[in-house]
Amino acid sequence: MRRQIEKKLFERTEHANIQLHNSETISRNIFKDPYLLDFLELKNGFLEDDLESSILRELESFLLELGNGFTFVERQKRMIIDGDDYYLGLLFYHRKLKRLVAIELKIDKFKAKYKGQMELYLNWLDRYEKQDGEESPIGLILCAEASREQIELLEMHKDGIMVAEYWTDLLPRKILETKLHKSLIEARERLERKKLGQ
Repeated sequence: MRRQIEKKLFERTEHANIQLHNSETISRNIFKDPYLLDFLELKNGFLEDDLESSILRELESFLLELGNGFTFVERQKRMIIDGDDYYLGLLFYHRKLKRLVAIELKIDKFKAKYKGQMELYLNWLDRYEKQDGEESPIGLILCAEASREQIELLEMHKDGIMVAEYWTDLLPRKILETKLHKSLIEARERLERKKLGQ
């Protein structure tokens, strides 16, 4: 409990919830933004494969950071589409949601094209991997930096896709509080502007 308070679990969960303000696909209080991946101890200049390998070495810590209910299914899930091979970074299952959770790792800033890639993966998983009694898969794109306006304009939550940043260095508590507080205020302001524009 003390660790969750120190790492601002409530604030990071609330920040993710704002992105899901009217989502019928993704439940609230499941995801966080950002994810704190300081335990991976990555060196500067790491690649997506290094990030993925580090997560798997530290799977227990990663599952704890993801939250309750996540179970690991597969790494580099192979999908053959039109004779071409595609590979999803990480595949999890969420017991409470009763659905697969596709996680794609990006070492750069979020780009709009990542949405199309994730939609393709989710549709494939829905068609070929979803079991009887499960809900449609959802996706999480973990980026080094989020592009908040693009994410908002793309309304990704409607397609069952969540975007979150990850931080590989744990900031001092005061800086973490300030940064999360500022980010929450900005997200709430964007949400209010959107409501007023409707």
